[in-house]
Amino acid sequence: MRIITYNVNGVRAAIKKGFIDWLGTDPADVICMQEIKANKEDVDTGLIEQLGYETFWFPAQKKGYSGVAIFSKIKPDQVSYGNGIMQSDFEGRVIRADYGDTTLINAYFPSGTSGEERQGYKYQWLDEFFDYLGQLRQSRPKLIVCGDYNICHKPIDIHNPVSNKNSSGFLPDERAWMDKFFQNGFVDSFRHLNPDPHHYTWWSLRANARNNNKGWRIDYINVTEPLKSNIKAATIYPMIKHSDHCPVYLELGI
Repeated sequence: MRIITYNVNGVRAAIKKGFIDWLGTDPADVICMQEIKANKEDVDTGLIEQLGYETFWFPAQKKGYSGVAIFSKIKPDQVSYGNGIMQSDFEGRVIRADYGDTTLINAYFPSGTSGEERQGYKYQWLDEFFDYLGQLRQSRPKLIVCGDYNICHKPIDIHNPVSNKNSSGFLPDERAWMDKFFQNGFVDSFRHLNPDPHHYTWWSLRANARNNNKGWRIDYINVTEPLKSNIKAATIYPMIKHSDHCPVYLELGI
């Protein structure tokens, strides 16, 4: 199974920048998108379906905000919309697809950059999501959890860890949550195969950050330990430019 996670920063905007042409190159079997900022009826899905993808959408209730979607060439056995937590589901943050005994979770973690209230919600959401995954793993131990986590885990994952030490996305409590996450049986698929620095998935639109590769690695495809030996390839595609993020790829034998 070839999987891509991609914060498209508005799927309609991405389509105007060649997103569907890129889908036509067969980049993956399953495309997990975050921040779609659209409902299914806002997009001509016929063009996407012609490429062999079935589309599953979980938009936010608020128009033009947040939302997640899965485009899949492999028919899932079941798709679940939301994680049953009211505010998270109102904001369209989690969609789940089951493929045999493997479960794929596509999640858009909240950002805390707009102020203390949203930073507080981010911590609440992280705790709720951790509990949700823990309960799910009891019956579905083979999990893939992909998406925009809005957190850099280690100094290697951010271009300037010193100047960003007080920035949302690299705060000690956020990074401690990532420590807990990985200590509880999840594997960072990209780092499993790529220990070297200077790999990022998001760049500020200011100061020519992308061309200078001054970025953050905040998008992940992480798997539970039972899938660790199935990791075949893990790559980041910084040259794909439909968004301020770029796609992250995982090839998994399942």
